[in-house]
Amino acid sequence: MATIGAKNGLGEKLNLFHLTWPIFLEVFLFMLMGIADTFMLSSLSDDAVSGVGAANQYIHIAILILEVVGNGAAIVVSQYLGSKRYMEASKISGLAVTLNLGVGILLSIGFLLFSKSMMTAMNLQGDVLVHAHRYLSIVGGAIFLQAVINALAAIIRVHGFTKQTMFVSLGMNIIHVIGNYVLIFGKFGFPELGVQGAAISSVVSRFVALIVFFWLLYQVMEYRVKVQYYFTISKEYIRKILQIGLPSAFEQILYQGCQIVFLYYVTYLGAESLAARQYAVNISMFTYLFAIAIGMGTAIIVGRFVGANEKEEAYRSVWSSVKWALLFTLVMVAIVTIFRIPLMGLFTDNEQVIKIGASVLVLSLLLETGRTMNIVIINSLRAAGDAKFPVAMGALSMVMMSLPLGYFLVFVLDLGLPGIWLAITADEWTRATIMYFRWKSRRWEKFALVHPIDVKERSSES
Repeated sequence: MATIGAKNGLGEKLNLFHLTWPIFLEVFLFMLMGIADTFMLSSLSDDAVSGVGAANQYIHIAILILEVVGNGAAIVVSQYLGSKRYMEASKISGLAVTLNLGVGILLSIGFLLFSKSMMTAMNLQGDVLVHAHRYLSIVGGAIFLQAVINALAAIIRVHGFTKQTMFVSLGMNIIHVIGNYVLIFGKFGFPELGVQGAAISSVVSRFVALIVFFWLLYQVMEYRVKVQYYFTISKEYIRKILQIGLPSAFEQILYQGCQIVFLYYVTYLGAESLAARQYAVNISMFTYLFAIAIGMGTAIIVGRFVGANEKEEAYRSVWSSVKWALLFTLVMVAIVTIFRIPLMGLFTDNEQVIKIGASVLVLSLLLETGRTMNIVIINSLRAAGDAKFPVAMGALSMVMMSLPLGYFLVFVLDLGLPGIWLAITADEWTRATIMYFRWKSRRWEKFALVHPIDVKERSSES
């Protein structure tokens, strides 16, 4: 693992391990902070948790939209850094911040104007509706802060400074939790604001993180972003950003949409299956955290190699990353499988729920290995510029295959919740097999955003 890497803008080796462990901790700690957030609100009432949970569905969709520019810009910048075109990487970075800010402002206006209507559309009533409306109007109204954070964090990561983004994100989450404690419960002389306190805490923590991320941006870049770069609109750069960002976001929307449909299937299986699914999903997330981190780290490296026209290095690095990701996933799956009953027992003492949840966690060996391959290879394909292919295959496998298969396994063969797990497993392995041969075919090489001629004609900026 330590031998996989490209060079950063300063000519230093980008080591996969050094890139991925901060990403892993960042995602892991973010998940823990989310659990702490829910725990604090649960002390108020179940209605408070339900309202905030419903509002966050819209927040998550907004963040997916914001990732169109953030993810697209990260890959474009990575390739330009690989080709040592530092000035252009700087210009794209400035443009990405401006684009995401513009989208964020539009989303914020939408949340401010229509938050109550949006929550009413989810059939919320009473106190749940009140909590959801208050939370969404505050957090959604300030979503433009998260828009800029997404762009800045993505750009800083592709420069190889994943440890720094981890510390900023960690600090942001700690400030948020402390703010929750102070403002939800009215500690240290502050007013007791309940759900509104949680929302204000979220906004304040993001504002602080935004300031730090801007400062960090000017510490890590080889060629600093000049003020005029934020206002220089380039159709070529926008096209390249959207060429990667739109398919990436659409794939995520497809995936989330399929999960909603599967959740709809589960509602017919009863409350116990519904609870078991939620707990099993929460436990399963920890099994592929390493894969997410390795996938993101590999994408940074692949982007650099492709930008430098070192396609052979990019090709080999992915296979090595897949092996490491599978190894970590297998270790985590083994732990989950062995301790599946005690792990389920952490969430509930309902024996039937524990039994159902444990029955699907046994399938983790099949499901998570396929998912791991997808995470690493699809991230690498995007980093190479081949972003449309995974979306097309995802539409065929997720929508056309796994949803009907899930219906058949659940309602015709009467397999219950394990039927859904098997349908998702079939999708993950179908796509994993296709992505394996896609990377092996090396057809992704022709989708580079920075072509070999660009590398040779670097101009005076390098």
